[in-house]
Amino acid sequence: MARSLTTGFSAFALSAALAMTSFGAHAAESLTVVSWGGAYGAAQKNHMIDPFQKDTGVKVLFEDYSGGVAEMKAQVESGNIQWDVVDLEVIDLERACSEGLLETIPHDILPAGADGTPAADDFIPEALASECAVGNIVWSVVFAYNEKTIGGTKASSIGDFFDTQKIPGKRAMRKRPQVNMEWALLADGVAPAEVYEVLATAEGQARAFAKLDTLKNDIVWFDSWSQAPQLLNDGGAVLVQSANGRFYDAIRQEGKPFVIVWDGHVYDLDAWAVLKGSPKKDLAFKFIAYVTESKPLAGMSDVAYGPTRKSSAPMMDPAAAPHLPTAHLDKGIQAGSDFWADYGESLGEKFNEWLLK
Repeated sequence: MARSLTTGFSAFALSAALAMTSFGAHAAESLTVVSWGGAYGAAQKNHMIDPFQKDTGVKVLFEDYSGGVAEMKAQVESGNIQWDVVDLEVIDLERACSEGLLETIPHDILPAGADGTPAADDFIPEALASECAVGNIVWSVVFAYNEKTIGGTKASSIGDFFDTQKIPGKRAMRKRPQVNMEWALLADGVAPAEVYEVLATAEGQARAFAKLDTLKNDIVWFDSWSQAPQLLNDGGAVLVQSANGRFYDAIRQEGKPFVIVWDGHVYDLDAWAVLKGSPKKDLAFKFIAYVTESKPLAGMSDVAYGPTRKSSAPMMDPAAAPHLPTAHLDKGIQAGSDFWADYGESLGEKFNEWLLK
């Protein structure tokens, strides 16, 4: 089962200088990096991609995808590798790693933190728990409402998300079993500490689908987190699920009247990985070493995602701290990456069958 997150959060100039030296030979090369787009992708471009290109001369082709392992699996199995580096949810990482879709990343490539702390001590343990990836953010799936469209009764709990009598209207959810199954059990009264134990049983899975049945006619499905703020803004749904940073960015940058509900949130890490068979593996490793230094990771607080290095904390905007998932751990559960590695394929099939009923 996934371990609970620990709390807390190189002389940078020296490490940057060393990076400049080692990267010089790669100046004419390019690297394809795949991530999630939207506000998160924009923050990565600002704090990771653009500085890496400037300091190394390597051209980065920065592309978006919608998550999951299907596209990676197709590339690896066909031998037609299109991506080099992928940002993936840890909830998918264990499966991708166990199926041989990712390269092993040696942790000795990672530089010390900005305060000189060795990488092994600077990263939170979960960030280096997999041999196939390096964690870069702590994030969470939450839901939010729009003050202008919610009506008189405000949502405050995961139970409210499933209660269309109390709060009428559509709910918007990402079209995959992960998180939705957990939310269904939480809303049905399962204790947070018991969610994955229950979900591992046939009875627990049936219970989750039965709870989802109560919402089925009121769900607006979407594929990408980037669609969620627009659905909430346009009134496509009254309660909308998304990564917390998507809503935070809309609130902070655009002044949207959105309110985030943290009850029942499912928090996790995202991690950088290298697709198995990438012909640019060594350059991909250098990219990951660069973008997981203290300063680039600190920049992710722009969209309320917590950095995975402790040495990044002094570099963050203090105003972002209350909006980070780590400020609300008592109201949520950590995504069960081990559970989804074991049950992801079978529950994915059951979920798709349920959608067609």
